[in-house]
Amino acid sequence: MPILFELVTPEALLVSQEVDMVVVPGTEGNFGVLPGHAPLISTIRPGTIDIYEGAAITERIFVVGGIAEVTPERCTVLADDAMEPDSLDRGATEAELQAIEGNLPGLRDQAARAAGPERERLLLDLRQLEREQNVARAKLQAIAEIAR
Repeated sequence: MPILFELVTPEALLVSQEVDMVVVPGTEGNFGVLPGHAPLISTIRPGTIDIYEGAAITERIFVVGGIAEVTPERCTVLADDAMEPDSLDRGATEAELQAIEGNLPGLRDQAARAAGPERERLLLDLRQLEREQNVARAKLQAIAEIAR
């Protein structure tokens, strides 16, 4: 008895198929969804969704983040963005991560010295840059996983 898995981004419905199991990168850790799973809503972190047929992974999809809703019959992931792990470029991602990590200390220092509305703006910028850092790290991890 399979479970219906749907992956939706703001642009399109990317996947709608019956699967034996799906593993989702939840914020609190990966979780597997089988038919009959208890109802659950979870935020998801950047990482790879693994789709299983039988005991084998048949497809992997990298998601940037979003929300997952699970019912006994269905798992729906509303992702901010999604892409095939094969489309990720190690060199470009490493360069992006290096640039981000080079900018973080200066931004942290500016935020620590600022006050009022300027401090709030800098803290928002800092949170966004840290999120981009997490996404880049997750992309590199996904690239390493598919290289195995």
